[in-house]
Amino acid sequence: MPQPSILDTGFDVRTDAGGKDPDSHSATLRAYHWLLWSKPLPSGAMFDLDERLHHSSGFGDFWLSSDAITHTYSNRTSPAKLVAAMQQVPPGEVTAFYGLGCTVGAYTLFPVKVREGARWRLSINQARGLHPKIRDRFDLTLECIRRHYEGLPSPLANTLHWYVPFFDLFGGFHGYVDHFLLIDLVTDDYKAVAFLTDFDDFRKGPLPSGSATEYREYMRRSMAFIRARNERIAHYATTLNPQD
Repeated sequence: MPQPSILDTGFDVRTDAGGKDPDSHSATLRAYHWLLWSKPLPSGAMFDLDERLHHSSGFGDFWLSSDAITHTYSNRTSPAKLVAAMQQVPPGEVTAFYGLGCTVGAYTLFPVKVREGARWRLSINQARGLHPKIRDRFDLTLECIRRHYEGLPSPLANTLHWYVPFFDLFGGFHGYVDHFLLIDLVTDDYKAVAFLTDFDDFRKGPLPSGSATEYREYMRRSMAFIRARNERIAHYATTLNPQD
């Protein structure tokens, strides 16, 4: 894989995606994923990724793919309440939110689909986008992952069950959060997620559609998380030697 000489947390991954989905078409984003997440696991074993973001070791074979973990919902035409709320937000604010969401701090890796017999199971990326209680919200996804490690039920429990070997690599929720530099989306003691909207145990719909105020608070918290994670990524990158 081409190795970046420097990791630029301000780089807009749309730049080299040719107008397509950066998750699949940005060579820079792929190189950043390789650079950032190829590192030791909590056990001390090395989690090496190749140019296809594939890991193979005694722990198993893991095919990973990029996924955006912050969404503006700016391209949605429904529900009407969300559209109405966003129409009250100055377009420049949403544009700035979208742009920040195209930097490396707004992306992570998830394992791709697994096959059981003749049946393909949904990937985590697919399941969290389709589930009516998640709707692509990464903070809600992370809460499901936290509950997975605690052996608790969640909206994504059935899907996460198919990826137990992947999550076992990190030893627990603390290890998972640290590996992917998600520290700014959890509390200091790692016992709870720092949600992007007020959380009511998955009873409320996940979209920030109650009002323009609710959407802007979701936007503010999301942008604060991306900026903080970009800072962590930039600091971590200074400890790496891409030529190793």
